[in-house]
Amino acid sequence: MILLTEETYDPSAYPPFAVTVDLAIFTIRGGALSVLLVERGEDPFAGAWALPGGFVEPDEDAEQAAWRELAEETGLTGEGFHLEQLATYTSPDRDPRMRVVSVAHVAFAPDLADPRAGSDAAAARWWRVDELSSDDGPALAFDHAQILEDALERVRSKLEYTTLAAQFVREPFTLAELRAVYTAVWGMAPDLGNFRRKVLATDGFVIPAGRDTSGGNPGPKPLLFTRGPATAIQPAMLRPGT
Repeated sequence: MILLTEETYDPSAYPPFAVTVDLAIFTIRGGALSVLLVERGEDPFAGAWALPGGFVEPDEDAEQAAWRELAEETGLTGEGFHLEQLATYTSPDRDPRMRVVSVAHVAFAPDLADPRAGSDAAAARWWRVDELSSDDGPALAFDHAQILEDALERVRSKLEYTTLAAQFVREPFTLAELRAVYTAVWGMAPDLGNFRRKVLATDGFVIPAGRDTSGGNPGPKPLLFTRGPATAIQPAMLRPGT
């Protein structure tokens, strides 16, 4: 076995490659699960839609690069976001420029505003997820269709066994608003009775915050809640049909 030391290691003996980050950023707009895409302003794939992202700089780690790219390409900041690493994509031919390894991330926050395109993007906009799965949806650059598919499954599955659905709604919220998150993400509504029992029986999922007194309609006012400290749902709240 050859022991490589500072004196014997030759970086030029290995082919160069770059590390990037790609972000699947979700929110709910108009009751529909939506993802942020940017229109590429430069080759490769100029004019095609893609997930926001870019190269990791020498003085930052992947998470720092993810937050920086979020702000640079869309004008959005990290405030109020949930961000987590999704997977690493390493196919040798995933980028025509050179060998590029991408560390993909998933982020989501409630009711996000329209983004603005950064210097290296021609446009940025929210796309309904169901638009992208239709025949009329755009073909995504690189392997971003696969990354998006993996990110969607991550979000849908995490709503089964974690309390992250509450990250999609602004506080305070009603149980109806929280249930609407599950409906938008799963594409079908959870059973109302089972949903209410699961949320209210999971200690720390939600915290009562009084009643909504903002409306002028007669009758009982809906109960309001804020996010609690719990992170897991046991047993899981399974998607309808599973």
